[in-house]
Amino acid sequence: MSTAEVLDQALKLTPYERFTIVDSLIQSLDRPDENLNKIWLDEAERRLIAYREGRLKGIPAEEIFGDE
Repeated sequence: MSTAEVLDQALKLTPYERFTIVDSLIQSLDRPDENLNKIWLDEAERRLIAYREGRLKGIPAEEIFGDE
């Protein structure tokens, strides 16, 4: 079935049924990449260790975000 055919069939559904499909599709796109999460976690841990050992300096939030 082509994309156009799927869309044509979906448009014949009730608003609630269409909402359910749209919600499910959006959720399927919003799943976190576990491999990417692991990479960021490892990087955060490396930075924290470097900070605690004095090999990395912190930057005050005021310098980054300004006086808001």
